[in-house]
Amino acid sequence: MNPSIAVLAGDGIGPEVMAQTLRVLQQVAPQITTKHGLIGGAAYCQYKSHFPTATKQLIDVCDAVLFGSVGGPIEAAEQPQWKNCEVNSILALRNHLKLAINSRPAKFYPALKDISPLKNERLEACDEILILRELLGDVYFGEKRTYTANGYKIAEDTAKYDENQIAQVAHHAFKIAATRKQQVVSVDKANVLDTSKLWRQVFQQVAKQYPEITLTHMLVDNCAMQLILNPAQFDVIATSNLFGDILSDAASALPGSLGMMPSASFSSKGFGLYEPSGGSAPDIAGQNKANPMAQILSLAMMLRHSFDLHTEANAIEKAIENTLDAGFRTQDIMQVGRRAVGTQAFTDEILHHL
Repeated sequence: MNPSIAVLAGDGIGPEVMAQTLRVLQQVAPQITTKHGLIGGAAYCQYKSHFPTATKQLIDVCDAVLFGSVGGPIEAAEQPQWKNCEVNSILALRNHLKLAINSRPAKFYPALKDISPLKNERLEACDEILILRELLGDVYFGEKRTYTANGYKIAEDTAKYDENQIAQVAHHAFKIAATRKQQVVSVDKANVLDTSKLWRQVFQQVAKQYPEITLTHMLVDNCAMQLILNPAQFDVIATSNLFGDILSDAASALPGSLGMMPSASFSSKGFGLYEPSGGSAPDIAGQNKANPMAQILSLAMMLRHSFDLHTEANAIEKAIENTLDAGFRTQDIMQVGRRAVGTQAFTDEILHHL
């Protein structure tokens, strides 16, 4: 039986970049069946739910999920269609699938070095930084409460980790590092937080099973600084949910645009959800302006990790590099002297180079 994927395009630019991505999928892996579902504001319009039962049932019979983006305009955030949309959809989806680890690569493209916020000399020797973020623990899933005491409002968010959660990230990090440069930087705040002290202890214990991997510990504030000062020192970074949320966005900005950043999230059983790192960008939705790279690169990650289609994944990534080298740019990565094209035309060039 041919493998199948759940396609959840979502809101904003999601449907248009997803449509272009499926053109690429059809060319490189036509044997994969696509099944479409609604999520986010698009789902609310039909089901009055951001993550309806029909969508849950769809993804439960598929081999992977290719996700777009969710959310609406900021000025409409309190409208029922958009209120708590992200929490009720993507966070609920991660919880439903028990997605424990997020993998977000920040790839540096030589053709785009001049659009990076860093000086070119800081980009020397930079290829790719992979940030692995734990997804089911920390303050995001700990106990939360807001109450009043002594006439003041008080809010509390509890950060909580058990050693099994941390060990799962550590094993994943070391296995990935074994296929790359054999080095892992574990990021924590062990000088202050008990959760970080446990994080560091578990990583040290797990590291004994991977003697070929070099493990380095770094405090999160120093890591944030080092990403700017010397990004080339990093290959695989592994960290907690909160720190990973912040650091992965910081690293994603270094190559020049969030529109180029894919990501993947995995359950303990290896089930994968693949999505762009950026948002729904409703201000440019439907205008053929969005950069499809992140969505298409998420497809490449899906082919590689969920279906072992490494040749096809490599071909997609090489076609994108060739498109950039040929001077084609969407508006977010536009440079003087290059050719500005829209979402569809950029994908046309990728298909040409395939």
